[in-house]
Amino acid sequence: MKKSFLVSIVVPVHNEEGNIDPLIDRLKKSLSSIPFELLFVNDGSTDATLTLLKQKAREDKRIKIISLTRNFGHQNALMCGYSHVTGDCSIAIDADLQDPPELIPNMIEKWQQGADIVYAKRKTRNDTFFKKLTAYWFYRLMNFLSDTPIPADVGDYRLQDARVTKFLADLPEHNKFIRGLVAWGGFKEDSVYIDRDARHSGKTHYPLTKMVNFALDGIISFSTKPLRVATYTGFVTSLLGAIGIIYAVYRRLFLSHEYWTTGWTGLIVAVLFMGGIQLITIGIIGEYIAKMYRETQNRPSYLIGEKINI
Repeated sequence: MKKSFLVSIVVPVHNEEGNIDPLIDRLKKSLSSIPFELLFVNDGSTDATLTLLKQKAREDKRIKIISLTRNFGHQNALMCGYSHVTGDCSIAIDADLQDPPELIPNMIEKWQQGADIVYAKRKTRNDTFFKKLTAYWFYRLMNFLSDTPIPADVGDYRLQDARVTKFLADLPEHNKFIRGLVAWGGFKEDSVYIDRDARHSGKTHYPLTKMVNFALDGIISFSTKPLRVATYTGFVTSLLGAIGIIYAVYRRLFLSHEYWTTGWTGLIVAVLFMGGIQLITIGIIGEYIAKMYRETQNRPSYLIGEKINI
């Protein structure tokens, strides 16, 4: 059991001016008896978020800021924070206050008992039915496609030991699917359960298009099974095509004229079906090629414009 330690709280923020004050107040109350640092990663905010953070950082040196040059995305901002923490453990939390900061002491207790990773599992969540449904099927689809099980009903709100954070920061790949990589490492895990609240203020930064893109990135980054599914689909459609050819020849040779003459309907259905299969397969292959292309460019995942109290 660690008697002396520092906890790093990593908070990616993008246009969260209405949430900064209540978030910091609740974090400080939750960590009142624990040494901590608050590391905010400003991911290209265009409102007063950065101004408010700078004011808070002047008042409290435990509040640190990294401001990126533009919006690089939530996962890249999170990795930027992980690369700059100094604590014995780090906890990522979003600024929208959907995840309760009051659970942090419970997470630290689990960590002190020996867990390397402590997930905040969502027991209930105050979201729309569509958001709940898509989140439910996302994790089930990921676990169906992945060789490494990913804990269901968790997000980025989790505690991880310093060696887990270092492991993530040292990985050479650029576009990291963090939730999958954390599970892939095989570290000792534990969980606490939370009731997820509604967003405190502002609008969600994950509309449907971003949710779909995030799911695709996760699948492509963490599994090659879609390629195998495309291969199996090719075999099945080829088999169906071969059966269709044999049947057509049989009808032509052994049945009378009125039985083997076919109309346009069957032809159109066959062409559209095969065309759809081909386009889906090409799209799957294209996603993997695009992933490799981005990796070979070797561009940084983010650019830092300013650091405060670091």
